[in-house]
Amino acid sequence: MYDGGMRFAICILLSNWAMGAELRVAGRNLQLDGRPAFLLGCSYYSGVGAMEEVYGKDLGELRNCGFNWIRVWATWGAYGKDVSVVDGKGEVRKEYFDRLRKLIDECDRRGMLVDVTLSRGNGATGPARLQTPEAHQKAVEALVKGLKEKRNWWLDLANERNVRDARFVSFEELAKLRDVAKKIDEKRLITASHAGGDLSREDLEKYLKVVKVDFVSVHRPREEGSAGQTEAKTKEMLKWMAAMEKVTPVIFDEPFRRGYTDWNPQVEDFLKDLAGAKAGGAAGWCFHNGGEKDAKREGPRKSFDLSEKGLMEQLDVIEREFIKEMRNQNPEAGR
Repeated sequence: MYDGGMRFAICILLSNWAMGAELRVAGRNLQLDGRPAFLLGCSYYSGVGAMEEVYGKDLGELRNCGFNWIRVWATWGAYGKDVSVVDGKGEVRKEYFDRLRKLIDECDRRGMLVDVTLSRGNGATGPARLQTPEAHQKAVEALVKGLKEKRNWWLDLANERNVRDARFVSFEELAKLRDVAKKIDEKRLITASHAGGDLSREDLEKYLKVVKVDFVSVHRPREEGSAGQTEAKTKEMLKWMAAMEKVTPVIFDEPFRRGYTDWNPQVEDFLKDLAGAKAGGAAGWCFHNGGEKDAKREGPRKSFDLSEKGLMEQLDVIEREFIKEMRNQNPEAGR
């Protein structure tokens, strides 16, 4: 029989094993399981609505190509399909909450991370959500409490929170939500994504000193030529942070994508934007994808609707070529 000391040691071992992959902040860099890591992500917005066999195949292919995180929304509805984890009042929708937990588990098993994103809505993703502070707080509490044991996910409090429509969440509201999350789980990494142009120094300081995000999440401009600006813009943000004596990682979690405007980025645009992010000192970059913005143009819905087909089989020839290039460039791919 095992003595008490042996049983205790086994319990500690099992406890540590159950924690799975963990992301930590180290200055301007990120660490995955204690090792420096650049986060190469992929938009997987409606992942909660995908069947296990569908996302299992997608995750396997993404991991084999060097991707180590996905961005999933907890408030997603598109094409008449609502796969939100919480409702408009912030209450848990159990079926979809359980699906999110399973998806996070499957990512953890593959050594992958998950960005869980909340949004108040902008009309393109169904009705407005979490429009009261109470509803938004309930949603944050539900996610942080319900998924506390998993260490391979972080929380985006409010997608594109600065846009002055239904998405808008003030810095003061974000600070309160951040405090709510940290009170439940002080180690949970928290951010809030910014859109509509590059960050001003004033806004950057508010993210760092008012909201106290663990890292900065930016949606850079999406016009032709923007990829050539990414390195300089990253260096600018890091320089401002150094002057503020408050340096955190920078992640580009929703860059340009195909099907968004009349300009469709090519393989070289994706590669240039990613290379610029790395050269500038960013800690992560996401391969963004989704359905056609123009409703008159029918096309694959990609990450916006995974209820019938997986992401990889919906990508177009340019996106597939980019994915292939990721595998060729990543020495760890497939291991």
